[in-house]
Amino acid sequence: MQELVNRAKELLANQTVARVLGWKTGDLPYNPQPAYFETEDDLKDFVYNGFCGANLSKYMIEASKKEGKTLVFLKPCDTYSFNQLLKEHRVDREKAYIIGVGCKGKLDIEKIRQKGIKGIEKIEGTELTDVCETLKIQTIYGEKTCAYQNVMLERCHVCKGKEHMIYDEKIGESRDTKDANRFTEVERIEAMSPEEKFAFFQNELSKCIRCNACRNVCPACSCRKCVFDSNKFDSAQKANVDSFEEKMFHIIRAFHVAGRCTDCGECSRVCPQGIPLHLFNRKFIKDINEFYGEFQAGEDAETKGPLTDFTFNDVEPGIVSERG
Repeated sequence: MQELVNRAKELLANQTVARVLGWKTGDLPYNPQPAYFETEDDLKDFVYNGFCGANLSKYMIEASKKEGKTLVFLKPCDTYSFNQLLKEHRVDREKAYIIGVGCKGKLDIEKIRQKGIKGIEKIEGTELTDVCETLKIQTIYGEKTCAYQNVMLERCHVCKGKEHMIYDEKIGESRDTKDANRFTEVERIEAMSPEEKFAFFQNELSKCIRCNACRNVCPACSCRKCVFDSNKFDSAQKANVDSFEEKMFHIIRAFHVAGRCTDCGECSRVCPQGIPLHLFNRKFIKDINEFYGEFQAGEDAETKGPLTDFTFNDVEPGIVSERG
């Protein structure tokens, strides 16, 4: 982490950048928060460890409107989102100085809690320079340990790769964390009967409290005016749970980001109710791959997406409906 801080100080000092966008320490050892650092002294609060799962690319939309360049630290998976935002003209490449940071998988505090570990005071083994094999967790009940790999975010188990798609320089090494198939859960749901699918999603989505955290954190949800903020159709309100109103919010949102979602997993990471929202997006990604050929949103900033382009080899609507 100190190498990142030192480099940030250098770039601020020589006025290459006007500010730094990174993560700062939170009130607890497992909740660092995205933050701007305007001065070298501000960087005393900078942190980068296994809990820095937040994708900073979306914050560059506002940063692009500020004077001068912003130094932004992006993990490999974050760079896909930045590229996609470039493609959609939502960020300014000339206003960004990108340092690609190494990643050895990001941690899920909920998975740690599910192991019965509570009263956490301190966690060791989360730094980029650590071996990242075992976490040593100091609690009010004594020291606990758990395997790093067993408490990673779901998205890290299906990682797209540790190569940065865009950067000005890179700092830190990465580790391959992929040990699962990206579409296994989607295929499990596809195998269900229509009634079972409906029951599954009704159970999950009925937990929704319409806090809009998923929308607000999503890099693909970057519209200046969101339809769900309109009072004209009462869409900003959460209807009675018996009406299963939540399905419209999440399904419509998934349609809006189809073909542009990079599968960064931020929607599921920030959901306070633990709803696996990424499954909607991943279903669309799987279908797009099957209908139009393998495609990864954000792999570059030029290629047109399959839903915004046309070829004579595109699948016919009738074939899609037959597939069900």
